[in-house]
Amino acid sequence: MTGSYAIQIEHVWTSFGDKVVHQDINLCLGHGEILGLVGASGCGKTTLLREVIGLQTPSQGEIFVMGHSLKNATKSHGHWLRNNCGVLFQKGALFSVLNVFDNIAFPLREIGFHDEELIKRIVFMKLSMVGLSDQDAWLKPADLSGGMIKRVALARTMILEPGLLLLDEPTSGLDPISSEDFVSLLSELHRALNFTVFMVTHDLDILRDICTKVAVLADNQLIAFGTLASVLNCKHPFVEKFFYNKRAQRVFHYQEATHG
Repeated sequence: MTGSYAIQIEHVWTSFGDKVVHQDINLCLGHGEILGLVGASGCGKTTLLREVIGLQTPSQGEIFVMGHSLKNATKSHGHWLRNNCGVLFQKGALFSVLNVFDNIAFPLREIGFHDEELIKRIVFMKLSMVGLSDQDAWLKPADLSGGMIKRVALARTMILEPGLLLLDEPTSGLDPISSEDFVSLLSELHRALNFTVFMVTHDLDILRDICTKVAVLADNQLIAFGTLASVLNCKHPFVEKFFYNKRAQRVFHYQEATHG
């Protein structure tokens, strides 16, 4: 059953002392889908992402990634999952002392890949895929614009050709043009490679343009999950506030009077 899903979250509870962050979260994401996870600040979005990555363990429940349970995962399963899941952190998390080339090549070298000529060809191919030039390979992160940092981070995320990408606010901090360019790039790569995406975001354009599923966290629970259209029908106060404010009305092209 779990093998038919890229991600399956079953009855997950997360607590820090007396503070309950997640209460009985259940979610299934099919292969090739793009999920946008939204919620108020502090509601546990990034915590759930960290649990899916395996950086954090839920207090209760079980998470399956690419058909493998993260609970008591064997060393070989953990190694396999790390090589098949790419992570893009909110600010890119590039190594400041390394140039672009070495940042992108880092995962290959980390798994013991030593053919430098092949590494060079793979890195330049990934640079091209994200719209950067060979000359950009020798720049340091400090020399990059915000949009370029996200592209380099995406190239590094994809260097091992993972089947699952986990993205934490990928357009955060970008200007509107750079944000739109990044979304277009992600969409093009998804069409070409059909990877699965689990993405924390508050970007309404992303939710409208590329997400096949939307999940909403509020009040420690998953209050809505499904297509954007189905989520818009949820009557919860957070959905009303997030999806029916003035900016959302412009993005989704509806008038407040059409809801309810």
